[in-house]
Amino acid sequence: MAQDSVWQAFASRNKLAIVACRFTDKPHDEGFIEEYVDVGRGSGQALLDAIGHFAARASHPELANAPLVFWGMSAGGEFNYEFAVWKPARVAAFVVNKGGIYYTALAPRATRQVPALLFIGGKDLDSRINIITGLFSLNRRGGALWALAREPDAAHIVGRSRDLSIMFFDDVLPMRLGASTDAPLRALDERAGYLGDVKTKEIRAESTNAAGATAADWFPTERVARGWRAVETSVPFTP
Repeated sequence: MAQDSVWQAFASRNKLAIVACRFTDKPHDEGFIEEYVDVGRGSGQALLDAIGHFAARASHPELANAPLVFWGMSAGGEFNYEFAVWKPARVAAFVVNKGGIYYTALAPRATRQVPALLFIGGKDLDSRINIITGLFSLNRRGGALWALAREPDAAHIVGRSRDLSIMFFDDVLPMRLGASTDAPLRALDERAGYLGDVKTKEIRAESTNAAGATAADWFPTERVARGWRAVETSVPFTP
């Protein structure tokens, strides 16, 4: 993915560095469970150590503490979620993408304030669909600034998640980043966002909605909300 010209263009546009990760579990007798996804047990620190090493080699020590944007497919999305649970102050935004193993159900309040997209595939395993839907429902009820995107014809594939995620990151990064790499991430105003109705696909400004909006998907901008609706209804993206 680090060699993907689409991601490279995105990184260049937003003045980001791409760090590609590959984690491998030590052998264990439940191979379908990715233990490295439990980032607080070492894998999260391994990533931070690697970034610190890269920062030193590049003579840019400030990058060691720079905010992170997380994209990943399957177990990559699982890692993203658990990292945001572990170190929410380091995460500008993240994506969960059709994975099935998660160690945390209710995320901390600080993690729920990190904007996120959660993807499920309509033709993926029922267990993955149910688990991610549950994560979304539980945390959204707690005010999570998240949206659940359903790709009706997607199995366990990237599908359209890459393109919607890039749209999401493009819009949310200027809202989250401070004036420098060491500045704290800026909090988003939930009332300034947009809501998507799961059943009708109607989009409306959060500020126009009555109480009980936590049943709906939340988006930082109307453009991302329209992109979500395009994915959910299997139609092309529109400007």
